[in-house]
Amino acid sequence: MMAGQKVVCVDDKFPLGIEKFYTALPKQGITYVIRDVTLGVNMKGEEGEVCLYLIGLENPKSTTPPFPERGFNAERFRPLEDDRLKESERIEAEAEQDEELEEVR
Repeated sequence: MMAGQKVVCVDDKFPLGIEKFYTALPKQGITYVIRDVTLGVNMKGEEGEVCLYLIGLENPKSTTPPFPERGFNAERFRPLEDDRLKESERIEAEAEQDEELEEVR
């Protein structure tokens, strides 16, 4: 998976209490666009999990240095296409994603 790629959430089952750490969670069946991919930590604090940041979902930063934004395990998503979006398509996708999220809320 890479930045600009469309993915669909296939697992939106989060543990109770997760809302203490996140302000925005993905919903199963909704399409998102990846804004960044990085290595992160899992729920147990173990390093090495592939972490996605999604356009339209921004969350608080971790309290652990170097204080990255809290992202989502890549295993919760499946790619919809292999090619990166063009920059203009990415901007358009971000606007559409914001509109969809407003409807869900």
